[in-house]
Amino acid sequence: MLRWAALGTGFITNTMVAAIEQSPGSRLDVVAGRSPERTEAFRAQHGIDRALSLEAAVSDPRIDAVYIGTPNHAHHELAITAARSGKAVLSEKSLTRSMATAHELVDGVRGTNAFFVEGLMYLAHPLYQTVVEVLSDGRLGKLRSVSGRYAANIRHVVNAAGGGTLYNIGCYPTSLLHLVVQTMCGPNAFGERSHAAFGTRNNDGNVSDTAISIRFDNGVLASLQSTDDYGMAHAFTITGSNGSLTFDTNPWLPVAGRNQLTWQPFDGDAEVIVVNDDHDAFFHQVQMVERHLTAGDTEAARPSPRLDDSLEIMQLLADWEAAIPPISN
Repeated sequence: MLRWAALGTGFITNTMVAAIEQSPGSRLDVVAGRSPERTEAFRAQHGIDRALSLEAAVSDPRIDAVYIGTPNHAHHELAITAARSGKAVLSEKSLTRSMATAHELVDGVRGTNAFFVEGLMYLAHPLYQTVVEVLSDGRLGKLRSVSGRYAANIRHVVNAAGGGTLYNIGCYPTSLLHLVVQTMCGPNAFGERSHAAFGTRNNDGNVSDTAISIRFDNGVLASLQSTDDYGMAHAFTITGSNGSLTFDTNPWLPVAGRNQLTWQPFDGDAEVIVVNDDHDAFFHQVQMVERHLTAGDTEAARPSPRLDDSLEIMQLLADWEAAIPPISN
């Protein structure tokens, strides 16, 4: 039985608590946070055994794994401390808030024998085994373009220190673009690119609505959009020389039930591809951690991100942010 501590009491931790409790191989023993009052209220709400400080939780010898659900800027210090304490670490996306702290995290974790994975939970769902199979079987031909958009009205419930839409929402289409390019073009293609970006900043200085255009050196084009300021909308299409693959259901929230893609060849009839599953992506993420710990691994296997994958995703987010002109509303 894997014994977990959940670090952070924000809205996403509620979802992870439910996923941990659903898995027969895991048990949530501890919730931890900065505020003793909020942490105790969260403990009582979910019937968790113990409420501790963040520092006490990451060093508790009874804990095997920690889930880091704190704001993005606080990920790296907790991840390093937990790994050095011998804990497996599942840390929410985005990896951190800057490339400096991202490298600090990765270097700190690699200096231990602890398991670490960035919590891009959607990639652990069986839907993505099917996606990788389709991208690899040759039907699309040569990759030509990718377009994606994610909008979610969450700015009012996230910590402004976390970095805004790029690090809360934009990491989803960015990480899926990374998987597509890596799978279809090889391990080095994602880092060989040029780009231009525009966006709008809110009153706290964070980017709230933004778009980027990318040209990879191999000629593949990509366009991504991200906002945490309005709506709930998703779109993602992968186009090859033979046709396109489109996500009909939300690519970044695979559900317990029906998840659907459409393969549309340029010459021929469309094929609907359905992946049914009894569990959502958060549950599968917990199970993924359990499998890797049983195998003695220190990193996830694809489609979930490895450490180098997380760094490459983070680099594009940082480049995207840096490319946005410093204008305000």
